[in-house]
Amino acid sequence: MEQHKRKAVARWLIAGVIMIIIQTLLGGVTRLTGSGLSITKWNPLFGILPPLNDGQWNEAFEGYKRIGQFKFMNSDYSMSDFKFIFFWEWFHRFWARMLGIVFAVGFVYFMVKKYFDKQMVRPFVVLFLLGGLQGLIGWIMVASGLNDSHLYVDHIKLALHFVSAMILACYTLWFALHLLIPDEGCIVDPGLHNFTIAAIILLFVQLTYGAFMAGLHAAISAPTWPTINTMWVPENLAYKSYISDKINVQFIHRSLAYLLLIVIVGWYFRATAAAKFHTESLLRKTRVWPLYLVAGQVLLGIITVISAPLIVHGRFGVFETLAELHQLVAMFLLMGLVINLYVVRKWAN
Repeated sequence: MEQHKRKAVARWLIAGVIMIIIQTLLGGVTRLTGSGLSITKWNPLFGILPPLNDGQWNEAFEGYKRIGQFKFMNSDYSMSDFKFIFFWEWFHRFWARMLGIVFAVGFVYFMVKKYFDKQMVRPFVVLFLLGGLQGLIGWIMVASGLNDSHLYVDHIKLALHFVSAMILACYTLWFALHLLIPDEGCIVDPGLHNFTIAAIILLFVQLTYGAFMAGLHAAISAPTWPTINTMWVPENLAYKSYISDKINVQFIHRSLAYLLLIVIVGWYFRATAAAKFHTESLLRKTRVWPLYLVAGQVLLGIITVISAPLIVHGRFGVFETLAELHQLVAMFLLMGLVINLYVVRKWAN
């Protein structure tokens, strides 16, 4: 395959990764503004259009009025309030559709232009299956809150939706790296390769608990640092759920953050030692990315949790902005580790 064709396909895939990151951030906005349950129907085809007249708006609002979030939390909402939350959920779904269109149109274009080779068939099949699965998981998540017994979506389904989005982004990025990075830019170091995998697994666990924090709205339960409401270890740690109790979830999320910081600092020194013997490797540049990002992520996490008392229902303020930045840096950290995993191989091709 000609180099310019490989680069063109790779740029298209990188654009897809960027769109997935934006889509994930939009998902964060819908959660932080309480917008995620405003659209009570799943209409993959015609849902691309918002309500276009008063009758359609009234029908959409009446659908929202039938669920618990309106009855027990937002019963004072006017049509104007509803239109605000509806917009963010609609835009989140609209961006997802645009993402699908960008992939579909690009795929057809490159196929007609014969930019693909046989080795790309299987990765593209997996890519489209992951994209479809992500949409399905998203609706399952939303449906978990469309009842009288929940004010929000199920936090476990929210975590699954977020983690599956990150898997899709990582897979797309890996595909692009395969087309962009030549073998001579990589090194073979089985030990460092395994170390990188371990760091990524730990980060995925941390991301899952971050999603639990978001879904449970757990930050406000302990907006203090370095202690958790004056405690170093929650008194009910051994007696309450590790995935549903807000204090326990926050304690685990914080503990994983400190552990991840230590692991990535250790990884950095190990990668630096390896880079000294491979002067042409991209590792000399890419090894610093996770170190800077994890430091920024921990700092943002601390600032975000202590700003939780600034939360005002229905407004997007300081806490919400920090929470979005916290999520963005987490995604950059994951992408940085994936790039390093590609650069550091277990064996030669």
